[in-house]
Amino acid sequence: MSASFIHRIILSVGFLSLFHSAYSAAQHRSYLRLNDLDFTHLPLDIFIQALVSLFVIMYGVLSIAGEFKEIKASAELENRSWETFRNIPSFYTFTHRGGKASPVLTKASLEEIE
Repeated sequence: MSASFIHRIILSVGFLSLFHSAYSAAQHRSYLRLNDLDFTHLPLDIFIQALVSLFVIMYGVLSIAGEFKEIKASAELENRSWETFRNIPSFYTFTHRGGKASPVLTKASLEEIE
Protein backbone atom coordinates (compact mmCIF):
# COMPACT_ATOMS: atom_id res chain seq x y z
CA MET A 1 0.00 0.00 0.00
CA SER A 2 1.31 3.43 -0.90
CA ALA A 3 1.29 6.40 1.39
CA SER A 4 -1.34 8.24 -0.63
CA PHE A 5 -3.74 5.29 -0.31
CA ILE A 6 -3.35 5.36 3.48
CA HIS A 7 -3.89 9.12 3.51
CA ARG A 8 -7.04 8.71 1.43
CA ILE A 9 -8.34 6.18 3.95
CA ILE A 10 -7.52 8.60 6.79
CA LEU A 11 -9.38 11.35 4.92
CA SER A 12 -12.40 9.10 4.39
CA VAL A 13 -12.47 8.10 8.06
CA GLY A 14 -12.27 11.77 9.01
CA PHE A 15 -15.24 12.64 6.81
CA LEU A 16 -17.25 9.70 8.11
CA SER A 17 -16.51 10.74 11.68
CA LEU A 18 -17.49 14.35 10.93
CA PHE A 19 -20.77 13.23 9.36
CA HIS A 20 -21.41 11.02 12.39
CA SER A 21 -20.85 13.92 14.76
CA ALA A 22 -23.22 16.09 12.69
CA TYR A 23 -25.86 13.35 12.80
CA SER A 24 -25.35 12.99 16.55
CA ALA A 25 -25.77 16.73 16.99
CA ALA A 26 -29.01 16.68 15.00
CA GLN A 27 -30.24 13.69 17.00
CA HIS A 28 -29.40 15.43 20.29
CA ARG A 29 -31.26 18.51 19.09
CA SER A 30 -34.37 16.48 18.22
CA TYR A 31 -34.16 14.73 21.61
CA LEU A 32 -34.22 18.12 23.33
CA ARG A 33 -37.24 19.23 21.28
CA LEU A 34 -39.18 16.06 22.09
CA ASN A 35 -38.57 16.50 25.83
CA ASP A 36 -39.22 20.28 25.76
CA LEU A 37 -35.73 21.08 27.03
CA ASP A 38 -33.72 24.19 26.22
CA PHE A 39 -30.66 23.90 24.01
CA THR A 40 -27.66 25.34 25.82
CA HIS A 41 -24.72 23.51 24.26
CA LEU A 42 -23.72 20.26 22.59
CA PRO A 43 -22.53 17.38 24.74
CA LEU A 44 -18.79 17.25 25.19
CA ASP A 45 -18.31 13.94 23.36
CA ILE A 46 -19.97 15.27 20.17
CA PHE A 47 -17.91 18.45 20.32
CA ILE A 48 -14.64 16.54 20.79
CA GLN A 49 -15.52 14.12 17.99
CA ALA A 50 -16.21 17.00 15.59
CA LEU A 51 -12.96 18.74 16.56
CA VAL A 52 -10.84 15.59 16.19
CA SER A 53 -12.54 14.84 12.87
CA LEU A 54 -11.67 18.30 11.64
CA PHE A 55 -7.99 17.83 12.49
CA VAL A 56 -7.95 14.37 10.86
CA ILE A 57 -9.48 15.83 7.69
CA MET A 58 -6.93 18.64 7.64
CA TYR A 59 -4.08 16.14 8.01
CA GLY A 60 -5.48 13.97 5.21
CA VAL A 61 -5.95 16.88 2.83
CA LEU A 62 -2.48 18.27 3.49
CA SER A 63 -0.91 14.85 2.97
CA ILE A 64 -2.71 14.21 -0.31
CA ALA A 65 -2.16 17.71 -1.72
CA GLY A 66 1.60 17.20 -2.12
CA GLU A 67 4.16 19.92 -2.57
CA PHE A 68 3.04 23.52 -2.28
CA LYS A 69 4.45 26.43 -4.26
CA GLU A 70 5.96 29.42 -2.56
CA ILE A 71 3.77 32.43 -2.00
CA LYS A 72 6.32 34.79 -3.49
CA ALA A 73 5.67 35.32 -7.20
CA SER A 74 9.34 35.97 -7.85
CA ALA A 75 10.32 32.45 -6.72
CA GLU A 76 8.90 30.92 -9.90
CA LEU A 77 10.23 33.68 -12.14
CA GLU A 78 13.84 33.63 -10.94
CA ASN A 79 14.94 31.10 -13.58
CA ARG A 80 13.52 33.03 -16.54
CA SER A 81 15.55 35.55 -18.51
CA TRP A 82 14.34 39.01 -19.43
CA GLU A 83 13.85 38.09 -23.10
CA THR A 84 11.33 35.38 -22.26
CA PHE A 85 9.02 37.85 -20.53
CA ARG A 86 8.34 39.65 -23.81
CA ASN A 87 7.82 36.43 -25.74
CA ILE A 88 4.10 35.76 -25.31
CA PRO A 89 2.77 33.46 -28.05
CA SER A 90 -0.87 34.20 -27.24
CA PHE A 91 -0.38 37.75 -28.56
CA TYR A 92 0.96 36.68 -31.97
CA THR A 93 -1.32 37.87 -34.76
CA PHE A 94 -0.90 36.47 -38.24
CA THR A 95 -4.25 37.42 -39.71
CA HIS A 96 -4.41 41.16 -39.26
CA ARG A 97 -6.23 43.88 -41.20
CA GLY A 98 -3.13 45.09 -43.04
CA GLY A 99 -3.77 42.86 -46.05
CA LYS A 100 -7.33 44.09 -46.44
CA ALA A 101 -6.51 47.76 -45.88
CA SER A 102 -4.14 48.00 -48.83
CA PRO A 103 -5.21 46.44 -52.13
CA VAL A 104 -1.61 46.62 -53.32
CA LEU A 105 -0.47 44.08 -50.75
CA THR A 106 -1.76 40.70 -51.70
CA LYS A 107 -0.41 37.26 -50.99
CA ALA A 108 1.29 37.12 -54.37
CA SER A 109 3.06 40.42 -53.86
CA LEU A 110 4.12 39.43 -50.37
CA GLU A 111 5.63 36.22 -51.73
CA GLU A 112 7.55 38.24 -54.29
CA ILE A 113 9.00 40.48 -51.55
CA GLU A 114 10.28 37.51 -49.60
